[in-house]
Amino acid sequence: MTLSEEAKERLADVVRLQPTKNKELQEQWGLESGSEVHQYLENNLKEYYYRDDNSLIRATAEAAELVDVDPGVEVGESEDEVPSVIRVPALETRVFEVLAGPDERSESVVSVLNKIREEFDEDPDVDAVRRALQSLRRKGVVEVVYRTVPTFHLAVERDEVDVEVTD
Repeated sequence: MTLSEEAKERLADVVRLQPTKNKELQEQWGLESGSEVHQYLENNLKEYYYRDDNSLIRATAEAAELVDVDPGVEVGESEDEVPSVIRVPALETRVFEVLAGPDERSESVVSVLNKIREEFDEDPDVDAVRRALQSLRRKGVVEVVYRTVPTFHLAVERDEVDVEVTD
């Protein structure tokens, strides 16, 4: 199957952002809905992606080789290990930098948003911060703690993971 330039670029996004969801790809690709993402994947990239047991989108090994992009998460020899490298957009990098550590009290999305505002003089949308936290959770570096509202803290020590910015 020969891929167009657009399809190769989008496949590279799947490789880089994995594990990911329709919503993340929708935002990355500027599409109107998750249905459009699903349709694009099925019509153009069917051979190069799959959904894991949690319905998250992952690229095949062949896809990563085809686009010559490193996967979004690199783990050691055991799949149970903490990721050694994550490749994430700038906002997720900021969230990782300010989020409470694994031994600290977990914090709300709004708390993380306020830290980003203070530390980086940026004002992202609260929903964007929530999505960033959930994406980092799927990558195995953030844990959720359910209190009155869901709260978050790092699942790993900050210095155990190299964070590379993708955008």
